[in-house]
Amino acid sequence: MKKLTIVFGIGILAVASFFIIAADHIDAPAVQGGNSDITDFYAFQGENTDNIVFVANLQGLLSPSATGSATFNENVLVEFNIDTTNDNVEDLVIQAIPRDGKMYFFGPVAPSQTGLNSTIQTNATVGGVVDITAYGENAKIASYGDMSFFAGPRDDPFFMDFAQYSEIIAGNATSFNNPGADTFAGTNVMSIVVEVPKSMIGGSGTINTWVASKRK
Repeated sequence: MKKLTIVFGIGILAVASFFIIAADHIDAPAVQGGNSDITDFYAFQGENTDNIVFVANLQGLLSPSATGSATFNENVLVEFNIDTTNDNVEDLVIQAIPRDGKMYFFGPVAPSQTGLNSTIQTNATVGGVVDITAYGENAKIASYGDMSFFAGPRDDPFFMDFAQYSEIIAGNATSFNNPGADTFAGTNVMSIVVEVPKSMIGGSGTINTWVASKRK
């Protein structure tokens, strides 16, 4: 068992049947641009409507030239937290940690501890492992039971017209343009994706969910 402490996280409320995101590309200096820096968190219903998909994107604003050498940090655990009882405490976690070119997933499983510290749930009876996709390769997706997994670089899906936003904040404009200019076009992120049946999460059908990166 390895214990890890939170480095940075994003929290949102998510309803299992809807598409909800949180994004944060500009962070505190301790994590900004690092391999524990979470840029986006997505939770949405899968193409199979009995499933829910969780996506954590890290290391935002990677140029194409930098993406080829970008890696996941073996000392950083990414943890999807799921609260099914509406008390804002995680009842289940899905943990992802890289080792030797593979991403290992544990859960969904009840955590042995909650809050800022985590223990990797290596005794979990669910989870899986996937080869990390290299930049330029076709996506490698692994399925174990009814769960599916992916880890590797992807185009940054977040759209933001930061120049126009700055003009609005400065009082020089009152609205965004249609269409706007995508500040993040051409940049990449490192993505971790897990698709899991809703039946493995349980609860009333509405969940609170957030993601955190934690360093050993």
